[in-house]
Amino acid sequence: MDAYTPCKGYKRPRSRTGQLPTSVTTDPPEENPKVEVPDSRSHAASVAEPKPRSAGRPGRTGGARRAAGREPAAAAPVARVCVDVPLPHLDRPFDYLVPADLDADAVPGVRVRIRFSGQLVDGYLLARAEASEHPGRLTFLERVVSPEPVVGPDTLALARAVAQRYAGTLADVLRLAVPPRHARAEAAPAAAPAGPAAAPPGPVVAPAGSASTVPAPAGSASTVPGPAGSAGTVPGPGAAADFAGWAAYPAGRAFLTGLAQRRNPRAVWTALPGEDWPARLAEAVAATVHGGRGAVVTVADARDLDRLDAALSALLGPGRHVALSAALGPAERYRRWLAAHRGQVSAVIGTRAAAFAPVANLGLVAIWDDGDDLYAEPRAPYPHAREVLLTRAQLGDAAALLGGYARSVEAQQLLATGWAREVVAPREVVRTRSPAVVPTADDPRDQAPARLPSLAWRAARDALATGAPVLVQVPRRGYLPSVACADCRTPARCANCHGPLALSSAAGTATCRWCGRAAAGYTCPACGGRRLRASVVGARRTAEELGRAFPGVPVRTSGRDEVLATVADEPAVVVSTPGAEPVGRYGAVLLLDTWALLTRADLRAGEEALRRWLAAATLARPDGRVVVVADGGLAPVQALLRFDPGWLAERELAERRELGFPPAVRMASLTGTAAALDELLAAARLPDGTEPLGPVPVADGQERMLLRVPRAAGLALAAALHAALGVRSARKAPDPVRVQIDPLELL
Repeated sequence: MDAYTPCKGYKRPRSRTGQLPTSVTTDPPEENPKVEVPDSRSHAASVAEPKPRSAGRPGRTGGARRAAGREPAAAAPVARVCVDVPLPHLDRPFDYLVPADLDADAVPGVRVRIRFSGQLVDGYLLARAEASEHPGRLTFLERVVSPEPVVGPDTLALARAVAQRYAGTLADVLRLAVPPRHARAEAAPAAAPAGPAAAPPGPVVAPAGSASTVPAPAGSASTVPGPAGSAGTVPGPGAAADFAGWAAYPAGRAFLTGLAQRRNPRAVWTALPGEDWPARLAEAVAATVHGGRGAVVTVADARDLDRLDAALSALLGPGRHVALSAALGPAERYRRWLAAHRGQVSAVIGTRAAAFAPVANLGLVAIWDDGDDLYAEPRAPYPHAREVLLTRAQLGDAAALLGGYARSVEAQQLLATGWAREVVAPREVVRTRSPAVVPTADDPRDQAPARLPSLAWRAARDALATGAPVLVQVPRRGYLPSVACADCRTPARCANCHGPLALSSAAGTATCRWCGRAAAGYTCPACGGRRLRASVVGARRTAEELGRAFPGVPVRTSGRDEVLATVADEPAVVVSTPGAEPVGRYGAVLLLDTWALLTRADLRAGEEALRRWLAAATLARPDGRVVVVADGGLAPVQALLRFDPGWLAERELAERRELGFPPAVRMASLTGTAAALDELLAAARLPDGTEPLGPVPVADGQERMLLRVPRAAGLALAAALHAALGVRSARKAPDPVRVQIDPLELL
C-alpha cells in the first residue's frame, strides 16, 4: 500500500483515532478489457485498463462510526471516490464509508462532497465495494451533491483512456467531460422523449450490385428500440430514407448503408467543392438514428454548428438532437447535456467539448474539418477532439467519419494503416464541380510584384459584371498590423517593450501591439527616419484599397469584429480573414498574401495553408475563378489547382515518416525552467528508444524539450511522464512543467 502524501496547500489533519481520513486504493473492481486505438504498425495499440482490485482485508470502521455518530450502509459500505484535485500524485481513487442515510443516493457516477486533508472538496463516486484494502479507519462521505449519476461506465472508460493517452489525471479529464452542475436545470421536469425520427421519402441507396433498398429484419415492422430511456421506436434499417446526396461518392453509398444496417464502417471523406456538407453529415446521423443507435458530431465553431443544427432539425424533426456549445450559458448547456445523458435524444452535435457527450448505444462519431486548431483543448491534459472521438469509436465499436474539404495528415495516417477507408468522388466529377484555379506567377503579364495583380483584378471585375459577389481572403486582420521604416525598411518596434508597432487607420497613430502605448514621435533607431510604411496589410486596409479599385460596389469585411454568415447573390466585394468566409456563390475568389501562410515557422504550414485556401475556394461557383497569388510550383498550390488534398496529405505523411515527426511517431513536449526539466527527466523511467530533442529556449526564461518514441511506445511514454509528474507533485516542486503529447505546434 502506498503511503499517503499530502498535496500542496492542504493541511494534514488527524482523526480522533490518529489515522489519516482517506486511503490509497487501486481502481474499481470491474473487469475492464483492453481497448484498441489506431496505430501505424498494427492498426491498433492496446490501452490496458488497471487490473481489478485484489481481495484485501476490510478497513476498520468502528472508530469512525463512534466519532461521527453515523452508521455505514449495510451492503457495499465502501465508496471509491475520484477526488477533484489537480495533483498528479493524487491521481487514484480513495476509499470512504457510505453512511446508511446516503445509501440510496450514493450510486456510482454521482457527485459527492468529501473531507480531504481537512477540507471539503468535490469528487465523483466511481464504485461501491464490500471491503477496503486500507488497514486503517475510513472517513464517511459528507454528502451526495446530487443523485444524478453524471459519470456513467462509458464516460469513465473514455476518461481513463484519454488520461492515459495524454499523460493526464482522471480528475482533469472528467472536468472536461462533465459540465458544471446547475441545480435549477437538474431539478426541472425532464422533457418528454421525442417520438420517431421523420424519415425522408425514398429508399436507402445500396452499394452497386446489391438490392436497391435495405430490407428490414425478418419479422420486424421496420422499427427498432429507441435509445435508453426513450419512449416508442425509431425507424429501423428498413425504413425509407433518401440519401442521394452521397451518390457522387461511390464508397459513400456503402458507408450510409452500413450505418443503417447497424454496422461500424470507418471512413475519411473528402467533400466535393460546393458540397452541402451539413446535409451530408445530417444524412449520416439520420442513417445511424434510423438504425436504432446514437451519434456524436463535432464542428469547429458556432457558425458551422448553426448550419449543422438547421440541417439535422430539417431531416430528423424537432427534439431528436441537441446542440452543445459554450455560448449557451451554464444552465442551458447543462440542460441539453442532461437530455443526452438521460437518453432523451439520439444525437448530439457541438463544438470541441461535445466529443465527450454521453450518448446511449453510440453508433457513429463524426468530425468536420479535423485539421482546425480549435479542436485542440487548451486545458490540461490538452486532448484533441479528433483523438477523443477515435478513442470512443474504438472503445464502443462505433462507426467513425472524418470529413472536410481538406485532409489532415492524421486522417491520412488512418488510411495508411487500414483503420479507415477513403470516401472520395471520381476525378471526372471533381473536375466538373471545381472552379478554375489560376496562380498569378503563371501569368506573363504579372511579372512585376503587386499585391493585387492584374489577373486578380480582371477576375474580380468580370465576376462583378455578371452580378456575382467576389470573395477576397486576407490572412491578417486589422488595418496595418505591422509597419516598418519607410527609408531603411527596419521593422518598427516599441521603445518601451520592443513589441511590434501597428496602425489602426490611415490617420491613426502607431501603437504597440503588446503594451498598447502610442508611438507618436517614432524615430527609426537605424537611420533616424520618421516615416512609416506597411510591412503587412490587414483586412480593413485591403477593403479600403478595393473600394477605390471598384467604385460603386459595396465592400464588406468579415472577421473577428463581425463575422458574416451569408452573402447575397449580388455584386459585392467581401474581404474576409481565414475561417470567417460567408457562405455564398462567388463568381471569383482571390487568395492574397499567401506568403503569410506558407512562410510560417510551423510543421503544418503547407497543410494549414491548403486547408484555409480550400475553405474559400470551394465557395466559388463551378464556372467561377479562383486566383491564388503564389507560385504554381509549390506543393500546396499544386494540390489546390487539382483540388486534391489527399495528394498533399500523403506527401506530408511520407516526409514526416522520414523526418520522424507526428503522426508517424509519438512526441511529448516538456516546457518549464531548466531545473524543473532536469528534475522531471531524472524522475522519469522513459521507455527504451526515447530520443530527446533540445532543449531550446522559449519565452519567460523557460526551455522546451521534445521526447520522441515510436508509436507503439506512446502509452509507455505517457505513463512514464505521468509518474514523474506525480513525483514532483509529491515533493511540492515549485516550478511547474507543462507536458503535452503530440501538440499541434512543435517548432
